[in-house]
Amino acid sequence: MLTLKLTISRIIVPTALLISCSSTKPIQKMVKKEPEFNSRVANDQFNTDLFIENLLKQYPSRFDSILKNRVDWNVQVIYTSIDRKNDGSSRLTNHYFNMDSPRYFYPASMVKLPVTMLALQRLNELKEKGIDKNTAMITESADKSQTMVFNDPTTKDGRPSIAHYIKKILMVSDNDAYNRLYEFLGQDYINNELHKKGYTGAQLLHRLSISLSEEENRHTNPVKFMDSNNKLVYAQNAQWNKTVYPVRNDFIGKGFYRDDQLVIGPMNFSKKNRISLADLHNILISLVFPEKFSASQRFNITVEDRRFMLKYMSQLPTESKYPPYAADTINYWPAYCKFLFAGAAKGKFPENIRIFNKVGDAYGQMIDVAYIVDFKNKVEFFLSAAIYCNTDGILNDDKYDYDTIGLPFLKQLGQVIYEYELKRERPVKPDLSAFIFDYDK
Repeated sequence: MLTLKLTISRIIVPTALLISCSSTKPIQKMVKKEPEFNSRVANDQFNTDLFIENLLKQYPSRFDSILKNRVDWNVQVIYTSIDRKNDGSSRLTNHYFNMDSPRYFYPASMVKLPVTMLALQRLNELKEKGIDKNTAMITESADKSQTMVFNDPTTKDGRPSIAHYIKKILMVSDNDAYNRLYEFLGQDYINNELHKKGYTGAQLLHRLSISLSEEENRHTNPVKFMDSNNKLVYAQNAQWNKTVYPVRNDFIGKGFYRDDQLVIGPMNFSKKNRISLADLHNILISLVFPEKFSASQRFNITVEDRRFMLKYMSQLPTESKYPPYAADTINYWPAYCKFLFAGAAKGKFPENIRIFNKVGDAYGQMIDVAYIVDFKNKVEFFLSAAIYCNTDGILNDDKYDYDTIGLPFLKQLGQVIYEYELKRERPVKPDLSAFIFDYDK
């Protein structure tokens, strides 16, 4: 999703960075015991059941077309219910729809979720260098295909930082912000770390919204970190990933436009980003409930990092001063990027509900991975869904069915699962106070 374009300048305002991470209550410490939740990051098999299908069948006016076209539209759904125990721990139960042999889908902006977490992890690995997420990061270039960033007009002091890039990504899915984190991490680090955590099918191979060759995406920019007096703290050279990844055979559609010419036949996505819905679902669960995963599967981020992520995943654009999304309600309405539950609705968002999520949409694909919380009714659940909204099968024609198929389906799915959760018996009500934040109003 393309959002505010970054202005490039050689001026750095020397005032200190101010990024708020205020909160009301710390997240509970990790439970030091073996995980109870089978995360199945390899996701080669699924314990399928008919729960979601039977639930959708109860609403034929909403879901008949989804059930009928589940294969052609590559509909995939994962719903995880949460049952709390008396000691505050939780039991998670997965339900799957059409996930037995998941086909490839283009993940679009969903790649930003693991990359933001990896950026925080990498900063923790570099903490002895004297940098953190609020340190000003200057992006330089090593060749003509790369662009530079010396300031960021959407910050309070004009200084770009990883913290601010993450805020842009989590609130409005900013593409340029993702590209800067991709360049900071490097292609090799991103993929190696995901594979080490068990997400072995993932391949994150390119920047977003800019046209670069496979080789150009293997090369990433040099970056420098500067203190508040514009003194160099840490410099990182340009990187080049030489790894050869397994050959893929991922194709979508029945035709596509290339340079205004229609090409008959499916479009080849084998060199584009890939990550499964199950992997994305588990990555979000690992952020919310890290104790459910083994140490080798978790991202190496701090409790403060987790709170930072959760805060800005749930903060509405209309609550943001920096970036100034609240000043542009035409382009950034309250439920912007809240596909599940809200769909295309632009009105006021319910105050008792917060959605901790990440969305993606491109090439007719729509995805949302969410942890949905109702503080008033003590409801919480995970819901992830993907759908291919391109009934004519032609790619790059800007004729996708987001408004008529994708957004209505995701909204109705979120609301039906929420309505079910409202009625579901819970012997122990969850304490959700750890997910209440002071937002940037």
